[in-house]
Amino acid sequence: MKPKTSSMGQARHGHAGINALMLACAMTSAACTSALHAAENLTTPPAAASAQQPADAAQVLAAYRRAAGGDAWRGKATLQALYAYSGNDLSGTVTSISDARHGYFIDAFDTDPTSGANGYDGQLPWMRDQSGAVTPEQGGDRVQLAVNEAYRNANLWWLPGHGGAAISSLGSKQEGERSYAVLQISPQGGKPFEAWFDQQSHLLARIVEVQLFLTITISYADYRAVDGIMLAGSIKTDSGTGGPPELQTLTQASFLPARPASAYSPPSWSRANLSLPGGSTTIPFELLNNHVYAKVFINGKGPFRFIFDTGGHNILTPATAAALGLKPKGDAQSGGAGENTVSTGYLKVDQIQVGAMTMRDTPVFVLNFSSAKTEGFEEEGMIGFEVFRRFVTTFDYGAQTLTLTDPAKFSPAEAGRPVPFKFYDHSVQVVGTVDGVPGRFNIDTGSRSEITLTKPFVDKNKWRDSHPHGALAIDGWGVGGPSRSYVVRGKELTLGDVRQENVINSLALQDKGAFSDANFEGNIGSGFMKRFIVTFDYGKQIMYLKPRAAPVADSGVYDRSGMWINAGDQAFEVVDVTPGGPAAASGLQVGDRIVAVDGVPVTPAGLPDFRKRLRTEAAGSTVKVSVLSAAEKRELQIVLRDQL
Repeated sequence: MKPKTSSMGQARHGHAGINALMLACAMTSAACTSALHAAENLTTPPAAASAQQPADAAQVLAAYRRAAGGDAWRGKATLQALYAYSGNDLSGTVTSISDARHGYFIDAFDTDPTSGANGYDGQLPWMRDQSGAVTPEQGGDRVQLAVNEAYRNANLWWLPGHGGAAISSLGSKQEGERSYAVLQISPQGGKPFEAWFDQQSHLLARIVEVQLFLTITISYADYRAVDGIMLAGSIKTDSGTGGPPELQTLTQASFLPARPASAYSPPSWSRANLSLPGGSTTIPFELLNNHVYAKVFINGKGPFRFIFDTGGHNILTPATAAALGLKPKGDAQSGGAGENTVSTGYLKVDQIQVGAMTMRDTPVFVLNFSSAKTEGFEEEGMIGFEVFRRFVTTFDYGAQTLTLTDPAKFSPAEAGRPVPFKFYDHSVQVVGTVDGVPGRFNIDTGSRSEITLTKPFVDKNKWRDSHPHGALAIDGWGVGGPSRSYVVRGKELTLGDVRQENVINSLALQDKGAFSDANFEGNIGSGFMKRFIVTFDYGKQIMYLKPRAAPVADSGVYDRSGMWINAGDQAFEVVDVTPGGPAAASGLQVGDRIVAVDGVPVTPAGLPDFRKRLRTEAAGSTVKVSVLSAAEKRELQIVLRDQL
């Protein structure tokens, strides 16, 4: 899995800030229709405040309604609020408009060089990503988060029965001299979140909500009156990643006449910045480390070696940006399969060229999402969602070609079996089963694995108990570093009504990063998808799977060496050794450097082929390696064997 980046989060009392870890283009917003006593600022504690016994939930919400000017809320139809934004080393504006009765909303941001929006009309959540494409969002927790935001926007917790939500008290919590009554609220169709109310002012001070795999904390302060309603003038969003919070400062707010629900529906969008003579283009690709790489030109320069990743975005590495003379703006955080995050910037490029296709005047992210050590060569950029959203894209893993087709020119007649999907942020999410257990699976051509099962799914279904024979290993490396799994052999995987047997299951172990996300059950990579010719129609939300005519040698086959190696200086560096595996039995240790294989000196460029050899060479074969450890040189033999 490659990087999870996002456009900007928005403005009301719901979603993360403009770029909370850049993990979801549909991040929600932070502006609040809650209140505080006039001129009081929650960030300044009173001279003396003592902990109070928590009132029950109904009392807390009744006190909040009185303090917030709830009587004045009657008859309000539409709230429009404008905010100044600062965060991620960017500045700009956030505009939020919402229906005061039902909570429907549109939250839009504009921070040079990127902009975007999220919306919900009571039926369909949607996002407008930084490239301008508008996409329905119904996968993962997207619908639940939209319901939560609408619930808070309309203050449905003030209604009799609290708008159908399940509400319970979590008691009082003390921070410094400030005491809070904390409620857990679960709207119908939404997901649980915490609401913290200041026990002196009785006003909403904080929302704590899990979005994707992040715990987002939104704090409200500096309230001011607008038509008898007190609105938060200062909103801070903390993604919990260790970086500084994002700040939104209210500059203007007003109540407007009612708007129909359709005013919050997905807007139209244009593909006018595209050129594709003939309606289709086909280019060759390299399949290295189970990743798809092809040539891309940026601003007429190149070619650059880009990975084509349905789990990622359009990205330049810092080195590529520098080679093009481009300087990114901003400093946000991105995450992926690993547990860490990396710095991310933004810029606009004049042209992206893939074969005969040209995409003009489009924003891209700038970050180091990989390294030459991991792959054996430099990855210079990525083509992801922003391109795939505009075309029908075919990955022919047998012919090793990639085709972009104008949707108006595409015929599905020979494309294979259709599998419907939904969008979870920028990811394709399909429904299927793994060993008979149903789940939602992200299709991620940027992953080298067959399927990685998320830790919440593994724990919930006790997968280790039902699949006891496996290998503990690093089995992937992306943004955030290595991903470690317990790798087992699965019986079958179905996607829609397409069924395949003998699938390698990587059981994720990490408690952070994308594989800790409870909003999907597995991530399916090119290790599995290369069994097919795969076509993605993003507009109609259909993936087509056509089995390859010839079998794939390393499908359903796991590494037979029991080690993870990266490329070093004229050596393969042993980064991980599976306990009890073949490499361990040969005497290899973490930190060793393999300088020759079967007497032939190694080169970084040979890493993909050597990894493939360790998967495909028959069990019982011997691989002779020359190893340096400190000043000592050893000659070892790895006897390959099946670990699963």
